Amino acid sequence: MSADASIPQTPPLAKYVDPLPLPLTAVPDPSVYPGADYYDIAMRPGTWRFHRDLGPARVWGYWAADPNDLSKPIGMGYLGPTINATVDRPIVLMTRNQLPTTHLFQYVVDQIRGGNAQLTPIPPPPYQTEMPFPANVNVWNVVHKHGGYTAPQSDGMPKQSFSPDGVHAESYSTLDPSRVKPNEAIFGYTNHEHPSMLWYHDHGMGLTSVNVYAGLAGLYLVRDPAEASLGLPQGEFEVPLILQDRTFHPDGSLAYTMTEREGEDTPVVNGKAFPFLAVEPRRYRLRFLNASNERFWRLKFAVPPGVLPERVLPFWLIGTDGGFRAPLRMLNFLFSSAERYDLIVDFSDLPMGTNVTLTNYNAPVHFPGGVGPEISEIMQFQVTKPLSGPDRTRRPRELNLPAVEPIQVAADTRRREWVIYQHEMFATMTLNAVPFAAPSQDFIEAGSTEIWEYINPNHDAHPMHVHLVNFQVLNRQPIDAFGYQAAYERWIDGGRRPADLPVLADYFTGPPIPPDPDEALCRKDTVKAYAEMVTRIVIQEFDPPTETLAGIPGSGAEFPATYIHHCHILEHEDDDLMRPWTIERA
Repeated sequence: MSADASIPQTPPLAKYVDPLPLPLTAVPDPSVYPGADYYDIAMRPGTWRFHRDLGPARVWGYWAADPNDLSKPIGMGYLGPTINATVDRPIVLMTRNQLPTTHLFQYVVDQIRGGNAQLTPIPPPPYQTEMPFPANVNVWNVVHKHGGYTAPQSDGMPKQSFSPDGVHAESYSTLDPSRVKPNEAIFGYTNHEHPSMLWYHDHGMGLTSVNVYAGLAGLYLVRDPAEASLGLPQGEFEVPLILQDRTFHPDGSLAYTMTEREGEDTPVVNGKAFPFLAVEPRRYRLRFLNASNERFWRLKFAVPPGVLPERVLPFWLIGTDGGFRAPLRMLNFLFSSAERYDLIVDFSDLPMGTNVTLTNYNAPVHFPGGVGPEISEIMQFQVTKPLSGPDRTRRPRELNLPAVEPIQVAADTRRREWVIYQHEMFATMTLNAVPFAAPSQDFIEAGSTEIWEYINPNHDAHPMHVHLVNFQVLNRQPIDAFGYQAAYERWIDGGRRPADLPVLADYFTGPPIPPDPDEALCRKDTVKAYAEMVTRIVIQEFDPPTETLAGIPGSGAEFPATYIHHCHILEHEDDDLMRPWTIERA
């Protein structure tokens, strides 16, 4: 907890008294576009109760139209309904912005517009400050399918934002424009991905952090019919867990305090603070999403004394951001904002009545040395339900999951450096000391393979997300962070001459370090760029989808195709730690 009494603090809350909510599932309409599933989703204000002992809070959420009953939209008010997609069957998504024109956290918008040095993007010289949103906009939004193989015009990048009253950002786009009003957009998704848990969330220019904090996030599951034969837990035994941290005023309303400190003070899972889930003594598939604005979590399943020798319930990791991987037995895992972990947890050997507590430890916010509020307990799994039938799932070590083959790297594979640059403490961060608003400077040949090196001389780790592609973590290498930062400053002050750019190899302080076991030979779209290190990822085949989707003209990518990458600490991406990059035809 923060010692500053002026910062809002959540009142004491009883733990494990509210059952875990499960997101509802959106219903597709296959009749609107041939060969595709159509979803009509509105962004709306509403109310949501985060805990039994808190009053209702004003929130924002996604609501899906039910084609079987248009009078009863599908949603909770907070977050959004789950979209279930099938591999290679397209989805056409209509999004309608029905939010108010004054923000739920208007004071943050006012501070950005007013030039608050910690919130307003202020780039290093010779660049000038550009406001991220116009003077007549307090609310604008755009939906991004995170992890999707998507044409750029449907990707939901920040400059594609649109407001409730129809103001458009400079790159606003929509498919099938004759069908949309100024406060709407239609996007198309190929679903040409591996079976995986993706998610959709707001990506409004300059306002992603407060828009997601208000509730604009939901799950997007890509399924393959072949999954049914793998022997995995299904139905009620496959449980999605959306982890966030929030702070609440005594009346239950949301308090956004990240203008004043790092992170919030209360865990929230699927929209409930300290929930519980009653489980049977059997195997469960738990699908974790870190949807926090800033917080890293280091999680383990703690059991009471005497139940297990080490008081920790082991589990198996079977998938990450981009789908399945070889099963890996683990005792804990660290994951950053936007990462997903697919776990098998076996409760079958625990005595009935055992309470398994999901705990968080040794993961300060910001990670690894931050001073934000600590959260040690999150939710509880209560082994209280009798077996409803035999557990016919396969043991994790016996699962025959699709292997992830290593991407081959040649000596001449193109390397591209991205420096996470901050001129001074608490000031704007950029990639390569260039603001997001500047035109793309990185041009990539379609179909090529590249190694990207995230050079992080900061004391914080940054979860870096690359749109369009999956990648593999290659390695990390420690650097002389102080020396590199000083040399980089001299390079900027000296006019940024390419010949004078610091040579990364001159600042290594040790050999390359292999990927962490839980990220080795995995498909990833978000990677932890640890402090005072260079983190290397390898991306294979930059190849945007060019085919026409669902018969909609202009729905495929055209060259040059520009995408973005950015830090997924949402306050950092809003404050300019984000850059475009462009694929050109070979």
